[in-house]
Amino acid sequence: MGALAHEVVELRVHGVSGTSAEALLDHPVVTRVAGDDHAGFYRPRPRFGISDRPECLRVEAYRWGALTAGSAVRTLSLLFLLPFMLINLAVWARPPTGGDGGIIGPVCRLIAATLTAAFVLSVVGATVDIVGWQCTPYESCLRGRGYLAWLAELPLGPRLALLALLPVAALRLLWWLGKRSARVFEAFPAARGQDHGEERIDRPGFWDDALVVRRLRVIHVAVGLGTLDVMLLGAKIQRYSHPIAYVLFIAAWGLLAACAVLLVRPARRSEDGSQRGPADLRGIRTLQIAATTLTVLAIAYTAVPQSSQLPQGQLPGYEGAVAALVAVQAALLAVLTAATLAQRRRAHHIASPWLSGLASPVLAAAAVAAAYGFSAALVYRVADFLDRGDIPNPVRPSKPGAPLLEPPVSYRWAALAGLVAVLVVAATIFWQLLATRRRRARMAEAIVRRDFPDVPPEALPRRDDVRTAVARAAIPEQLNPAVIVFLVLSLLGVTTTALDVAGLGPSDLSARFAHTGSAAATALALATDVGMYVIGLIGLGILVLGLLSYRSEGTRRTVAVIWDLGTFWPRTVHPFAPPCYAERAVPELAKRITALTTRGAVILSGHSHGSVLAAATLLQLPADVRSRVALLTHGSPLHRLYARLCPAFLGDPTLYELGSRIGWRWVNLWRDTDPIGGPIFSAHRPGEPPLPGPAGTVDRRLRDPHAVVAAPDDTVPPPIARHWPYHTDRTYEAAVRELADRLNPGQCHPGNEH
Repeated sequence: MGALAHEVVELRVHGVSGTSAEALLDHPVVTRVAGDDHAGFYRPRPRFGISDRPECLRVEAYRWGALTAGSAVRTLSLLFLLPFMLINLAVWARPPTGGDGGIIGPVCRLIAATLTAAFVLSVVGATVDIVGWQCTPYESCLRGRGYLAWLAELPLGPRLALLALLPVAALRLLWWLGKRSARVFEAFPAARGQDHGEERIDRPGFWDDALVVRRLRVIHVAVGLGTLDVMLLGAKIQRYSHPIAYVLFIAAWGLLAACAVLLVRPARRSEDGSQRGPADLRGIRTLQIAATTLTVLAIAYTAVPQSSQLPQGQLPGYEGAVAALVAVQAALLAVLTAATLAQRRRAHHIASPWLSGLASPVLAAAAVAAAYGFSAALVYRVADFLDRGDIPNPVRPSKPGAPLLEPPVSYRWAALAGLVAVLVVAATIFWQLLATRRRRARMAEAIVRRDFPDVPPEALPRRDDVRTAVARAAIPEQLNPAVIVFLVLSLLGVTTTALDVAGLGPSDLSARFAHTGSAAATALALATDVGMYVIGLIGLGILVLGLLSYRSEGTRRTVAVIWDLGTFWPRTVHPFAPPCYAERAVPELAKRITALTTRGAVILSGHSHGSVLAAATLLQLPADVRSRVALLTHGSPLHRLYARLCPAFLGDPTLYELGSRIGWRWVNLWRDTDPIGGPIFSAHRPGEPPLPGPAGTVDRRLRDPHAVVAAPDDTVPPPIARHWPYHTDRTYEAAVRELADRLNPGQCHPGNEH
């Protein structure tokens, strides 16, 4: 191999939140040598700056941060898609099975469809129900609101049909967001005919999801349109029964059933290449035509004026539809939890999984909770505005002259369940941090005493700062109980709300308490009001956090750890989830590495989440290219986060296989003060015996800081580096030269320049 290797290129890949190419290369002047503004490869400009490296050891950077960064509008749109991102992530967090994932994939896709239906129902509730059905027929609601008064001039049917165009427009907005992103993120499809099996991350077609997203997008639009059709036709049947309405109503339910059948089928082709999943595009086109035609007919039939009677109460069937949808979600979450537990018992090689192996149902429950938080906030904020100041509540009489608006009671109870979950989870986190405080402090004390055994008295405060940093870096491992509590509360919350279908739930309880004036009724109204305000504040907080993450680098790094995890995986569950940037980054990196190895060798250096991209890229490379590649990871969450959260795809067996494929030319640098990165194969805390074999040589612990006293030529002690940077550490450069020598023995040292 030495005859082939003319130069060794250290290719650096940054982590979440991105950084400038100049900072990544530690060089003042850089130039782009490949890629574009969204993701590009950069090198130091020749003859600018000073470097003590030999000519044959070059450095290059891959800057992909623009794939997940952008304008404030885009950041807020991504937060708006949060429920869809969470359910898409849920399927990738399942335990390993060695097969196609069992029923977890189909159940997650069905839950994803219910989230689309919940989205449409919330828009229907805010427009067709609250505005068109409950508000505009009454003068007290229209007083001083000319922008709504013109709607009152229309008969009920045309008014509802006109407002029904808003849910259609909202669906179209989701379609546009997803399709717009494909132009940048999904620009590198796999070759035609390659395997698209989704169980192994090293499959050539793993990162090619254009057909999958296209298929799912049509199905979800059909689900949304079918939900709208059912609501319009159901209300029409309640007002005026006619055979045409029943025929269209049954057809709408048939459309939803067809969508459910299609979602149960595999999202991708099987490993033997049989035509499943996205191959049935002809049926998808038929579904798209049927959904569009049925919606046009439903809206047209709704527009026909057939009764002059003023509407009373809520839109017929709306309250029941919300409760029924919650019941379906409760059943699906229960099935998902049971399936995950069963799969977890059959799985092997899962060391200390996060969330007790229940990551899939936890993320699915979080998606449902976020969806209903957004839905309740939308419907009740509209109703709150239209009734001139009071949150609508069946327990509290409305003000004189104010309209009696009645949003679904299920949303109020969802808000109450959300309030309880927030309080209990916050209390659990606080208790867990207190309970583990002494243990973390003892661990941190042992580390700093070993690293800094003889410290002068004036340096003791600095050593205490280091001990605090080490103890805080261990906090992520302590959050397991909080998320399990959240899952239990979420299951109880949706189950309680779902009892409305049997007449035993919150709606019946609220009706019994209404206007009784009892202390229980007052407490119930107060609790649900607080829940609504908390949901509104959380929604506002998410928006503010999104803006801060765009404007503040520190805040963005905190948010980006979770966000980049969610958008790393392909969209095989919900097509309206934020786009998968890895569908461009991984193939692009693989192509660049392949080209560079034709002229020499490559050290792929990944920091933080960049190490995950690096691992995914190496798993895609052919054997002849891997033989000229080494891996340097630093601040890596590969084991601390990914192997535990996504064991089916980046678990310990996959990481061992990766090491074997590259001949264990792998060095991983980590610090005790790093809250994100950690060792990959060795024990997390030093002092425990290392692993036998080549895996035990991968991890290299860096003492942080180098000292707690100022150097003789300095005025302050070295800083505590924590998670960033690693490439400025002198140990990093030593690791690069070690790997370069293993790739090209004896050829890349000063004095041996070509």
